Amino acid sequence: MGKLDNKVAIVTGASKGIGSGIAQVFAEQGARVVLAARGNDVLDAAAALRDAGYDAQGVQCDVTVPEDCARLVRTTTDAYGRVDILDCNAGICRLGSFLEESDSWRDAHIDVNINGVWNMCKAAIPAMIDAGGGAVVITSSVTGDLVADPGEAAYAMTKAALVGLTKALAREFADRHVRVNCICPGYIRTPLVEGMAAQSDPDDPERAIGAIAGAVPLGRLGTPHECGELCAFLASDEASYITGTQVVIDGGSTLPETTSMGQ
Repeated sequence: MGKLDNKVAIVTGASKGIGSGIAQVFAEQGARVVLAARGNDVLDAAAALRDAGYDAQGVQCDVTVPEDCARLVRTTTDAYGRVDILDCNAGICRLGSFLEESDSWRDAHIDVNINGVWNMCKAAIPAMIDAGGGAVVITSSVTGDLVADPGEAAYAMTKAALVGLTKALAREFADRHVRVNCICPGYIRTPLVEGMAAQSDPDDPERAIGAIAGAVPLGRLGTPHECGELCAFLASDEASYITGTQVVIDGGSTLPETTSMGQ
């Protein structure tokens, strides 16, 4: 028996990284999962889950387009009759100079990281209410409360905003039995982090990964699967009295008063 048995879940940004881990754990915990992402690789990710014996579908969806989000929810309700869980994980992170980048850099982060979550919640929450209630889990970040590197202004602003949105939606929909929480990951080993490591140390990317891990009190990076386990808990009935919270999952990275990478 899984903690998400008989639940229907939508996961955005599900084709790779943290989203892939969330979708995998949701499926392992018994949910019927609709994976969504912009690229067609999300179809392959869903097929891999089906090949492993899970009930999963893939849908190409651009969360910045409200009509796409509505179509994703309709596809889910047409297939399964309901929506119980929405996991808003789609997001972007592009470092840039605050003074040198154009406003399009800022707006791209707002459009995906904030508007994308807004659009998906607006599309899916009515279906949850129709189903008698549900759970929304939003991927924020430790970046916002803690900014470790220069160039994160756009990313940090949007991820901090998601904490406020989480609390506001939790308050607004509590009487309709929709819980809303967010997770705040620290350094998680994803293709994005591996790409950054390869850029910073092309000769030995693992050395760069090791430097990051050295600054984490637990001494390693987290995994997408670990993020998925946290999301599965927050989405499950085990967390039935938890709403409006932000849960940090960072191996202790935000514990030190200051951050000194690699030391």
